[in-house]
Amino acid sequence: MTTKSSEKPQGLTEKQEKWFASIRENLERETGKTQAEWIEIVRRDCHETKPRARSEWLKTHHGIGANRAALILSEAFPSTMGWDDADALRAALWTDAASTAILEAVEAAITGFPGLVTGQRKAFTAWSQKVQFAAIKPVKGGTASLGLAVTPDASPRLSEPKNEGWSDRLRAKVALASPADVDDEIRALLKAAWDRS
Repeated sequence: MTTKSSEKPQGLTEKQEKWFASIRENLERETGKTQAEWIEIVRRDCHETKPRARSEWLKTHHGIGANRAALILSEAFPSTMGWDDADALRAALWTDAASTAILEAVEAAITGFPGLVTGQRKAFTAWSQKVQFAAIKPVKGGTASLGLAVTPDASPRLSEPKNEGWSDRLRAKVALASPADVDDEIRALLKAAWDRS
């Protein structure tokens, strides 16, 4: 996330915003160093070039956990696309016209859900109310995989997700081969997932 402390990140629920703010606010109290001091340390001393290696370096050398490391590193080494650049993330992820048409069909199905928050990530597009209730990612071949905060037994079309990378709350997934697959049943499942969020 390349967000400056005064900017509000896009696509975060109120709960997520508070969580990120608490990490930032407690950094100095819990580590003894300010955000600016940590940024100076990693820029000066960390010779790693990949995000995961940099995070491991902070953990190994300074005992900094993953969430604080992400906060420090996002400002020390801002990328061209962070969580705060939803349009760029979306454009980079949804490059296939067929998959994008499926995404747009799902977006049409949830338009009007009160309190809807769209969160664009590198690997998927997610929707939340208070918590995440659905996410979708493109799959090779012009299809998409939709994760839902319902149990797989809610429909014979659903299966259990494996290593999807989205929220643990999304307990079921469905493969969507075309926009026509976003039918009344999928709309009802999206609404049921939203009701739980």
